[in-house]
Amino acid sequence: MTAAADRATRVTAPWRRVDRAAGGLALDLGLYAASAAFAAVTAATSTLPPHRAWGSIAAFGYLVAALAVAGQLAARRRDAAAPLAGLPARWAVTGLAWATTTLLPLLAQSVQRAAGRTDRAQEEVVVVEHSGNRLAETGTPYLGHDAIAALPADERLLGYTPYQPGMALFGLPRAVADGWWTDARVWFAVATALLLALAVRVLRTGAPTAADTPTAAGDPAGGGDRTAAVLRGIQAATVLPVCALTLATGGDDLPVLAACLLALALAATGRPGRAGLAVGAAGALKLFAWPVALVLIAWAATHRSAGRLTAGALGLPALALLPALLVDRDALVENVLRFPLGHGLVTSPAQSPFPGHLIATTLPGGRVAAAALLVAAGAAIAVRLLRRPPRTATAAALICGYGLLAAILLMPTTRFGYLLYPVALLAWAPALTRPAPAPAAP
Repeated sequence: MTAAADRATRVTAPWRRVDRAAGGLALDLGLYAASAAFAAVTAATSTLPPHRAWGSIAAFGYLVAALAVAGQLAARRRDAAAPLAGLPARWAVTGLAWATTTLLPLLAQSVQRAAGRTDRAQEEVVVVEHSGNRLAETGTPYLGHDAIAALPADERLLGYTPYQPGMALFGLPRAVADGWWTDARVWFAVATALLLALAVRVLRTGAPTAADTPTAAGDPAGGGDRTAAVLRGIQAATVLPVCALTLATGGDDLPVLAACLLALALAATGRPGRAGLAVGAAGALKLFAWPVALVLIAWAATHRSAGRLTAGALGLPALALLPALLVDRDALVENVLRFPLGHGLVTSPAQSPFPGHLIATTLPGGRVAAAALLVAAGAAIAVRLLRRPPRTATAAALICGYGLLAAILLMPTTRFGYLLYPVALLAWAPALTRPAPAPAAP
């Protein structure tokens, strides 16, 4: 056990030095400066109008945040204990960055879209809003095979809803009224903010389980400063361009991610029942949350609480599926199974050049080979869970992060935006562990 802790310390030591340099401000500056460059390049070169519109606003937001951090560094050089360079000030700059690089572009595009601009939202926003309207009118968010086939050829892609039924709830406001505030992205942002705020509150006030309290040598939270680790995790889930761009232009993945992060926080503080409800809510929105649920069930089994966590983790998605199953089973299968597996009337446009896609499209029998690699990766993770189930929420987050990264890289149909899941989960892992208290004086 000591050797394992020593190896973990050697692996994480370089990252800790980078993360803690200048009280965390050095990495903050690098994050905002690099993001400003990314946003500027996106504004100048992207072929997608919503992405260009995001970049033209976000570049200035990131630049303002970088200048604010530069001011914090200057204050720290004059006085290492200056409040301007402290953790509360870093939280304030993070909030400013999220407001200017995510919320401001999102609201601008929502207002422009309500005024008649048709190029101010990605397809998933329209799909979710249409599914909400169908849910209100028919009781199911899905169109059947024949109904999709009857659409004009260029509209069939938008006829598919490759999400779980719960995602349609974000489209219900548009079924009631037509305005900027009924844009599905606005409600994605509201849900994301509430879930992340609750996750932060859980980690700040909840006590960790005994298994989630490591020895000092294995503490991944950076020498006991758990709040700094929480901040870094929140930055990864909000102001990183892969998250900020996604929420401002599409956004359906961010509530799913936030609910998964909340579930891991609840697990870290010994609340398996509530963790199951959180990850179950995520699973009722999108299939990406289901692997996280399986890993958390394996974690709960080591704490003799698998039943409590499973009830919510699997029960909520099942309840969400039941109405759609009763109203039109074939429509549910067509949208949730056939289309994602490539057997729909049209194929998904998600074709980022990751290894799985390249293998599927360039090699003879490549689709079979890519599917075999994906299955092999899933089997390896399953064996790992069975033989050595995660005993801490930190270990569960790491397995989720690396597992989803492998799946995204190997899926024949995928996109760059999906990387927000492994990036945020891996950055969240250090925030889930609280170091052991210092030994009492003799």
